[in-house]
Amino acid sequence: MFSDPQFWVAVAFFAFIAAVFNPIRKILTTNLDSQIKDIKDKIEEAENLKNETQNTLSEIKQRQNDVQLEIQEIHKEAENKVKQLEKITENKLKDQILKRQVLAEAKIEQLTRDANNSIQSHITSTAIDATISILQQKLNPEEQQKLINKSIQELGSTLKN
Repeated sequence: MFSDPQFWVAVAFFAFIAAVFNPIRKILTTNLDSQIKDIKDKIEEAENLKNETQNTLSEIKQRQNDVQLEIQEIHKEAENKVKQLEKITENKLKDQILKRQVLAEAKIEQLTRDANNSIQSHITSTAIDATISILQQKLNPEEQQKLINKSIQELGSTLKN
């Protein structure tokens, strides 16, 4: 066996493989370790990015909720302002209607007084004209003079009182 050249070729082969395997193993191990470290760093970076993204997402959701609440508050304020404006407008409208109603009633009363005065004036002038006409037809000049004198006396006594 020790004299067999095949045995020594095999031993030399195994020695060569052992001698070459150790540095190659170290090179491969170092290379694989650096790749594993790179992969772990990338995974850690990805996890950090994931955490940052989740934080950012939660902040965005919080802001969105805040904005929704703000929108609701603005909407409520707008509704309240609209109700207040409606009440103010309704009150102003009622006041205007009352003022116009009072003015209309005053105008109606004034027109009624004017119409009554016009009618009374017309009736009075018609009555006076009729009385004058009747008196001129029925009274002779002497009776007319007596009536004038009597009226003057009554007017004088009325003025004294």
